[in-house]
Amino acid sequence: MSDAVTTSPPLSSPSRWDALDQFRGYTVAGMIVVNFVGGLAAVPAILKHHNTYCSYADTIMPQFFLAVGFAYRWTFLNRLERGGWQAAVRHALGRNLGLLLVGFLMYGLDGKAESWSDLKALGIRGVLIQAFQRDFFQTLVHIAIASLWVLPVINRSVWIRLTWLLGSCTLHVVLSSSFYYEWVTNRPGIDGGPLGFLTWTVPILVGSLAYDAWRAHAGRPVKLVVWCLAWGVLAMGLGYGLSCLNGPAPAWEASASEGSSAVVAVADANAGWGWRVPPGSWLADPPFLPPTRPVGLWTMSQRAGSVSYLVFSTGFALVVLGICVTASDLLGWGSLWLRRFGQHALVMYLVHGMAIDAVRPYVPKDAPGWYVAGATLLVLGICSLVARHLDRTRFRLQL
Repeated sequence: MSDAVTTSPPLSSPSRWDALDQFRGYTVAGMIVVNFVGGLAAVPAILKHHNTYCSYADTIMPQFFLAVGFAYRWTFLNRLERGGWQAAVRHALGRNLGLLLVGFLMYGLDGKAESWSDLKALGIRGVLIQAFQRDFFQTLVHIAIASLWVLPVINRSVWIRLTWLLGSCTLHVVLSSSFYYEWVTNRPGIDGGPLGFLTWTVPILVGSLAYDAWRAHAGRPVKLVVWCLAWGVLAMGLGYGLSCLNGPAPAWEASASEGSSAVVAVADANAGWGWRVPPGSWLADPPFLPPTRPVGLWTMSQRAGSVSYLVFSTGFALVVLGICVTASDLLGWGSLWLRRFGQHALVMYLVHGMAIDAVRPYVPKDAPGWYVAGATLLVLGICSLVARHLDRTRFRLQL
């Protein structure tokens, strides 16, 4: 392939793709569910974040980034053709700086100064070090910084983008092995922390490759489905393989925070699913099952933003996209509910937390499963009403 700058598709290309809206809508629905049920005892572990392995809950956020990467290349190439390089870059910079501002308003900063003397003692350097460690670096901010990071290559060839992706992952591994993994896991960071953009680059750039595949296979959805499933399964296998690089360990060996009896209990539970790691094996426990050995730099961890986690979950996202293409483009099945969620994904992200906060006070942590299910449907219903209103009024909030 040539490394020349890629030109955009014809301007007659569609402004929306229903399968992508369905994919985004499914992701929004999954986000609402896992964010609501995460702290409830009746909910199975696979729907919760654990930071020591990849659960279903951990697959949601990378799907947003895959969709972002798809749309990012789409809009950038179209703007490049319409207005040239400066116009395209100016729009990308404005969009992502806007996301940073929204993220600042949503997430705030770490720490505070109790008095004027405390603030003077901190100084500018101290404020910057204290304020920008944890809370600021959440979903919207990660999207913005990762998008700015890949801006130099978003319109470049496949090989240049893959090289950028590989270089970003390599840099993350080097920094993590030097100091960052220990820091971000002990702080603890959120979704990879300040350097998380290096690995969130993976789903964004793979999303840009998915856009290329969509354009290349226009009118041939079967080939696009095969592309998504094949590369998705390959990436999932690669992500799992990377998670095995922690090295062999006895299946009963405990981490610093767990007793050996607890680890043996987890191993027995995993065996109930037909999986047990032989003592001394290099194989890690597979995704969606809790670990039976010490975690490390190569463990799939959303908190650490580990390379293995982002590679695996990006592959999982491609498989989900392939399923959405099958349903929408091949079978003609489309959910109006998911389409509305997908077309108003940013508003749903902003609103769903308010819906959860409104319902959660009367959902105790030990609530029975039937009650949790009803409360979850209520939250989904509230968000659906908001999306329906936005759709009827043709309101669009886009950055």
